[in-house]
Amino acid sequence: MNDLQIKGNWNEMKGQLKQKYSNLTDNDLTFTEGKEDELLGRLQKKLGKAKQELIDEINNL
Repeated sequence: MNDLQIKGNWNEMKGQLKQKYSNLTDNDLTFTEGKEDELLGRLQKKLGKAKQELIDEINNL
């Protein structure tokens, strides 16, 4: 299983995710270093996607 790689500017990545998924809010996309699992859990709940699918999508931004 791949790890989530938050690279570059998270604000830019957050904007790209909000454009793709209009139902996401800033609260859904709040990221604190070391809390990747919490971020992924919120996104899984909101988007109904598998954890690995979300990791791959974020890593490809």
